Amino acid sequence: MSTGTLARPDARRPGSQPVSLRLGPMSWQVPIRAGMVALGGLIVAAILFVLDLGLGDYPIAPTDVVITLLGGGTPAQSFIINGLRLPQASVAVLVGAALGLSGALTQTFARNPLASPDILGITNGASAGAVSVIILAGTAGYGGGIVSGLLQTVGVPVAAFVGGIGTAALLYVLAWRGGVDGGRLVLIGIGIGAFMTAIVSWLLATAQIEDAASAAIWLNGSLNGRGWEQALPVAASLLVFVPASLILIRSLNAMQLGDDSARGLGVRLQTTQLLMLVCAVGLAAVAVSAVGPLNFVAFVVPQIALRLTGGSRPPMLAAMTFGAALVLGADLISRVVIPLGLPAGMITAVLGAPYLLWLLLRSNRRISA
Repeated sequence: MSTGTLARPDARRPGSQPVSLRLGPMSWQVPIRAGMVALGGLIVAAILFVLDLGLGDYPIAPTDVVITLLGGGTPAQSFIINGLRLPQASVAVLVGAALGLSGALTQTFARNPLASPDILGITNGASAGAVSVIILAGTAGYGGGIVSGLLQTVGVPVAAFVGGIGTAALLYVLAWRGGVDGGRLVLIGIGIGAFMTAIVSWLLATAQIEDAASAAIWLNGSLNGRGWEQALPVAASLLVFVPASLILIRSLNAMQLGDDSARGLGVRLQTTQLLMLVCAVGLAAVAVSAVGPLNFVAFVVPQIALRLTGGSRPPMLAAMTFGAALVLGADLISRVVIPLGLPAGMITAVLGAPYLLWLLLRSNRRISA
């Protein structure tokens, strides 16, 4: 199944001419338009961040939010913002950036707009790992499961991370045929995702009702109650994988010209693909382990950024800023706009599902034309 390929570079597009950025011995060619789009996404994310901190049961004016973040404000404002809302908003920013970058890397790796951690089954694998621990541990306190103690405390995020990594390894092995083809990768990923979904359904069907309800809450991807213990692992993964991804940019640009051309330019194709997949999977797994699955963020954000920048592949920095903005927006909607308090994962799913249908219909028309 092919649903189209990433856009090809067009030197005639305004702002496609790059400028050089140098940091020590390393340098990057950054198109002006891509830089402006990333800056725009950063501004939108910053505005949503301030609104997310200020709105709620005790609304605080944006100016007071900024003053409090800088060390001022009243004790009450400092407690509400720094103690209660800042950790959750920080998790939203970090998780959104991680998912955005992960989606940009997987779509570039496969040269296919469908190739995101959601579609490839990596998120489903992480969900299967987390739900297994929830059901076995009886974290709701009703099951009295076989997993207890420290493993019960830290088991869910660790299991989610291991599940995501394990699913990605299985995907890579099954898709390998002397190389990894993007179309084959997507097809196998859809199959693995369906298998992992079946495991989750079986676990929910056999669990006690209270444990199943606890697992269902996690599966909806909620930011509610998330704190620094969830933020720190995601921040650490970004500190590792973002520089690694930036180092790969030159190779990624060459890979957009095709495998043979990339080899001709000196790119070690298999090594680059493996490093790219490790970065993408690591970011997606740690993000899902922190808050549960936030569906369609890694799928939608890179494509929106790509259409705004007009480049040959999803831009990494713009995808990160747009991802942060989308998750912050979903958290804001779930807390403030919708009185039912829907989980943020349901908000992102509502926003992302129509885009998936539009992409499939657009690709079908292109194939039929």
